[in-house]
Amino acid sequence: MLDALEMALWQRDRDGRPPLPGELVHHSDAGSQCTSFRLAEHLDAASVAASSGSVGDAYDNALMESAIGLFKTELIKPRRPWRALAQVELATAEWVDWYNHRRLHGETGHVPPVEYENAYYLTTAKSQVTITS
Repeated sequence: MLDALEMALWQRDRDGRPPLPGELVHHSDAGSQCTSFRLAEHLDAASVAASSGSVGDAYDNALMESAIGLFKTELIKPRRPWRALAQVELATAEWVDWYNHRRLHGETGHVPPVEYENAYYLTTAKSQVTITS
């Protein structure tokens, strides 16, 4: 989980959009890995707010269950049998990149999430004040 967090932060930085303090929220369930001091320290150091779902209901997991279902349907099941863990790891990284940068999403106007986010930032960009002398 820490590797995924670091990769996400690195990618935002690489794309020229390092997160501002309080801008990002890390939402998770109440599992031990998600409530660890180590993760809390990482989130705090990156100025990412932590959010944890309520215990005993499935409402918070609906989005994640949907993403896992797509992952299994689009990648895992069609390409089995997998011969080694390294194959799954590489294929997963490729799928996540494709999902975020090239896969068309109906809920975002049939554009990939990265394009949708870029359009959001273009429309919400605050005008800069320039001082001339």
